Amino acid sequence: MLSLLGCTGARADSPTLKALTEEFPPYNFTQNGKITGFSTEVVQALLREVKIQAEFQSLPWARAYEMAQNADNVLIFSVARTPQREKLFKWVGTIAPTRYFLYSLSARQLKIDHLEQAKSYQIATVNEAVGEQYLVSRGFVKGQNLQPSNKYDISYDKLKRGRVDLWIAPELVASYLARQAGDDPATTLTRSFRISDLGNDGYYLAVGMHTPDALVERLRKGLETLKSNGIYDALKNKWF
Repeated sequence: MLSLLGCTGARADSPTLKALTEEFPPYNFTQNGKITGFSTEVVQALLREVKIQAEFQSLPWARAYEMAQNADNVLIFSVARTPQREKLFKWVGTIAPTRYFLYSLSARQLKIDHLEQAKSYQIATVNEAVGEQYLVSRGFVKGQNLQPSNKYDISYDKLKRGRVDLWIAPELVASYLARQAGDDPATTLTRSFRISDLGNDGYYLAVGMHTPDALVERLRKGLETLKSNGIYDALKNKWF
């Protein structure tokens, strides 16, 4: 789905960027044909602040992730910053908070005391998402104890149907998707294990390595302005 961000007063020397994301509610998702969500509105406000236009596109994460690395004038959000990804992007700044858990269905009462124990279970992941990348780096194997999908709602459905034992997901995403499915996350889901290595500094807006440093700095300063003038806090209060 494509949605053109209407920014007024764009400078003549400003490039038109492509802003890539995925279906990742409540951070970024498509509703009534338009891309919305907390992170989306933060990025839109940032682009208005720096007077840059961008074309927003929601894609499967693996495709967005690859395009952002290899194409010019591309933004990507909401992306977790990890050592594995550090040299793949230029990092503009944090745009959203998060915490990661391995979730199970409350009816099963699964308790994970340490990550190694989770290797004996089937875990739903999103292909090339940070949760999956993290588990792979810890010795989990796709197609064996990791069962990837293209979207988080598909992974949640796998958990509900009993096709997997666990689901790795950010806290706000898990709660949102459970409610969208008509479930009460407090009674449907159990936080079986906290992934303390992930999400501590939140989700970022990032750009490809070919992006000029001057543009990156312009975006960084714009994000700092949003966080100092109250706009960021207003959006956070709206969504959370």
